[in-house]
Amino acid sequence: MDLSSSDRTRICHVVALPIPGRGHINPMMNLCKSLIAKNPDLFITFVVTEEWFGFIGGEPKPENLKFGTIPNVIPTEIGRAKDAPGHYVEVLKKMKAPVEELLDQRLVLPATTMIADTYFTWAVELGKKRNIQVASLWTMSAMMYSVFHHFDLLVQHHHFPIDSLAERGDEHVDYIPGVPSTRIADLPTCLYGKGLTVLDKALEAISWVSKAHCLLLASVYELETQAIESLKQHVAVPIYHIGPTIPYFKLQENLSPQSSFDTAHHFKWLDLQPKASVLYVSQGSIHSVSSAQMDEIAAGLRQSGVRFFWVARAESSQIKEISGNKGLVVPWCDQLRVLCHPSIGGFWSHCGWNSTSEAVFAGLPMLSFPIYWDQVSNTKMVADDWKIGWRVIKKDLDAEKSLVGREEIAGLVHRLMDLESSEGKEMRRKAKELQKICLQAIQRGGSTDSSIDAFACDISSSCQRH
Repeated sequence: MDLSSSDRTRICHVVALPIPGRGHINPMMNLCKSLIAKNPDLFITFVVTEEWFGFIGGEPKPENLKFGTIPNVIPTEIGRAKDAPGHYVEVLKKMKAPVEELLDQRLVLPATTMIADTYFTWAVELGKKRNIQVASLWTMSAMMYSVFHHFDLLVQHHHFPIDSLAERGDEHVDYIPGVPSTRIADLPTCLYGKGLTVLDKALEAISWVSKAHCLLLASVYELETQAIESLKQHVAVPIYHIGPTIPYFKLQENLSPQSSFDTAHHFKWLDLQPKASVLYVSQGSIHSVSSAQMDEIAAGLRQSGVRFFWVARAESSQIKEISGNKGLVVPWCDQLRVLCHPSIGGFWSHCGWNSTSEAVFAGLPMLSFPIYWDQVSNTKMVADDWKIGWRVIKKDLDAEKSLVGREEIAGLVHRLMDLESSEGKEMRRKAKELQKICLQAIQRGGSTDSSIDAFACDISSSCQRH
């Protein structure tokens, strides 16, 4: 980018710093695109590792959003799926040095604002040293933030540590500000079992937010009003609720002529299916169930007789063979666009926050099969608070290897996709209510639109001060 000296002093330069993972990169990118739509004069450097640049470098983006690449900070063979906690610990530790080098030597113009994933605690320190204001982006629910922010209450009430989730998992936590009463078993998995290895990182991340300029919540105000209002009372920095951080703006675009054959095939197949007859199935981009459980899911789908659209990545051929000929199995798709297709009538999901947000935006009921981290808490929100879905229940809370059988899966799928049952109709009615809330939030003057406006103005003010 060729800039004159006057340009260098006029342009607001935002450096976006996501954790290198799909669940963090996607919301950060969607936020950046929304900010540019608000203020086309912004210039954004989006920081990614070389590995992730290879994944997303060719995707469409605004002209004034450029990638800033840094070396891969850990060997890719460590694998996000094989050891997710270990992966995050290594990333958090090793990204600081290359990001610091980028800030000091390789930017086309000085940064005036940095939007950093909340888990990058050192980003606040780097910003203060360079007179760059730092906005902390929390990519999970406001409820999750409140649980970590008030972690001391769990200790005071002897709900941490928990020796046996099987024995105490049904005990209720009803004292966290802004959080509805919830079972211990529905709290984030980093509070027990293997997840404990990253609990200290989550608590450290929350403690550093008070040193940042502001907190960005990837949530819709009307969906988490109590949690957000409570956080405004307890968090020492301004809060902007800027969710859903999903690519809803893409839905206004037609499929481009350059769309792949596979993408065109996806929608051609969907166009041939009856309205609300297809179950969309995805277990997310990182974590996965065991191969034995995957076989049970596939067999259960086949037994249910329901049409399905399954994003299965590496296991595609095996799943296609087991699940029969009632559906389409693909390695990848444009998820939000597929979810909003009229033939889709439900979503089987791991309930990561991005997928949960997209399901709500699409107005779909859900079957939730959580695996890790906040997915369990999001499932509780979907099933108990919003009442737009059901859990796919494991019998033994402590047994990671326990299977949900194909008969149980077939029954749940059939119930969810029954458009004539009273419970199905009520669930779809509630899902459509939440969809309407999301649509209103992103309209001009809505809660999300106004909050992004305010944050964009904050960035501009910082640029002028800078």
